Amino acid sequence: MDDQTSENQIATPPRQGPISGWETIPLYGRIVIALVLGVIAGLMLGTQASVLAIPGKLVLRLLGALAPALILAAIVHTFMTTQLGGPLAVRLPRLLLLNTLVAITIGLTVANVIQPGQGAGLTPPPSHEETTKTANPLALFLENVPKSLLGPLGDDGKVIGVIFIAVAFGMALRKERERPIGTVGHLLELFLESLITILHWIIAVVPLAVFGIVASIVGTEGFVQFKALGVFVVSVLLGLTIQAAYYLVRVRFGSWVSPGQLLRGGRDALVMAFSTASSTATMPVTYAALKDRVGLREQSASMGALVGANFNNDGTALYEAMAALFVAQMIGMDLSLQQQLMVVLTSIIASVGAAGIPEAGLVTMTMVFTAVGLPVQYIPILLTVDWFLDRCRTAINVMGDMNVSCLLDGKQRRET
Repeated sequence: MDDQTSENQIATPPRQGPISGWETIPLYGRIVIALVLGVIAGLMLGTQASVLAIPGKLVLRLLGALAPALILAAIVHTFMTTQLGGPLAVRLPRLLLLNTLVAITIGLTVANVIQPGQGAGLTPPPSHEETTKTANPLALFLENVPKSLLGPLGDDGKVIGVIFIAVAFGMALRKERERPIGTVGHLLELFLESLITILHWIIAVVPLAVFGIVASIVGTEGFVQFKALGVFVVSVLLGLTIQAAYYLVRVRFGSWVSPGQLLRGGRDALVMAFSTASSTATMPVTYAALKDRVGLREQSASMGALVGANFNNDGTALYEAMAALFVAQMIGMDLSLQQQLMVVLTSIIASVGAAGIPEAGLVTMTMVFTAVGLPVQYIPILLTVDWFLDRCRTAINVMGDMNVSCLLDGKQRRET
């Protein structure tokens, strides 16, 4: 009887509810749905839709709190686990830094010339003092969400923030409570995996943030900023195209590989990067394509595709630089030369080791915005097109890895 009962339990199919059905939709699909619903809600509610922006602010507050610790753990983990050695390792950092600087310079130049956010007419968010004066219970709750992961443990004295952190890590570590910790590396991996688990939870509610912010903007500001968003997409694609052309020119004059050879041999990696939006998942394909189809030496292919991929995120750095200027232009904020240099510095630092982080651009963008005093509240506007641009910049990230491998291989082909 017990056996029959257990068989019936095993044979019972899992329940299919609205939540499970929603979770089967890819993130970009959920964001598009949230965008459409947000536009409808904004048109129906008008200025009353402004209250819907609060969940979006909460999501961004959580991302902002998580980003510094996540980038810190990712960078430390990258340097601890990456095998660097040999003469090529000396050239690798120079090539990676040069490519990233060129990418950010291209992004800033295109954004300054085209000025895609000019004339959008968005109203800058109220200052902290103004928000406090008109605070409602939801706003007061938002103020208790920690701005930094370690902030509540220091001098700000917000006990609710400590509870937030304790609950998040307690839930993330439940499945790992029996995991043995033998080395410092194991401890760091556990910390990084816990942060990524928490990040996944936050990303799961990103469509809610998009819905609320879009509804609020449509209801209070109209559609002007979305016209600017179309110009922004074209501007980013132009910047990424220029970066790709730079890679091919460098390959033409800095290695024995021709641009045509590289594109033909690496097309599988580029297509996979675009379809998966993950340079980490594409790494084995990139390595195999460079070694077997392009014909690079094993060391050159591995240094660029496997080692360089952990540090090289040129497409992401270019995009974040352009995004910072775009939002600044939308709200009429003039970024000085010093602030734009800060964007460059922050983008370089944030891009190191970010390849293994899901939705890395979303995480690091909060750091770039905060560094120059831009309001992170408008990041969800970018998320409406980020699902497409993410794939484009990931392909450029992978092309950058291929470019580095070819330059490391030199101007003369050598037999392995």
